[in-house]
Amino acid sequence: MNKAEIIQTVNEFLIEEFELDEDLLVPSATWKEIGIDSLDFVDIVVVVENVFGIKIKGEEMADVKTLDAFYDFIQKRLS
Repeated sequence: MNKAEIIQTVNEFLIEEFELDEDLLVPSATWKEIGIDSLDFVDIVVVVENVFGIKIKGEEMADVKTLDAFYDFIQKRLS
């Protein structure tokens, strides 16, 4: 799966599950800027694990502060 497909998949479930405005979902956006708190993030991790078939540990996500970093993280885990 290439990065464009990852971005599309992640953005689609963020829009659907969290009712986020698509205009907010820019690569440089932080979780706080798009209105995602720590409880929401746990839900996001569960969805990502199910959709992409990868396991994510909390400590792995410590440095993932922007959407672009999240897309990159998923891409690296898939390769």
